Amino acid sequence: QVVESGGGLVQPGGSLRLSCAASGRTDRINNMGWFRQAPGKDREIVSVIEWRGGNTYSADSVKGRFTISRDIRKNTVYLQMNSLKAEDTAVYYCAIRALGRAEYDVWGQGTQVTVSS
Repeated sequence: QVVESGGGLVQPGGSLRLSCAASGRTDRINNMGWFRQAPGKDREIVSVIEWRGGNTYSADSVKGRFTISRDIRKNTVYLQMNSLKAEDTAVYYCAIRALGRAEYDVWGQGTQVTVSS
């Protein structure tokens, strides 16, 4: 199970930090990631992190602005979002890909991020 927090309304150019706390079989986590879905659009990947090694991947649209990190002791992954733009407005979802799984199959309920003046 994962629970996201930290969304809200922010002005263009502002910052937000999303958190995602995992529970249950956290020893089976292989990757954790952030995805987003804007109205009328498909869900897209934002950033993902390898749980043990810490390697990361971010979509081109957020590189240099968003940073994913994790705290293994707290079973939590973070998404620091800076220089936010209106096009970042979306519901942001946290997800887990477990060891031996090909897909992300544990999803949170999502948290709304709205960038508007």
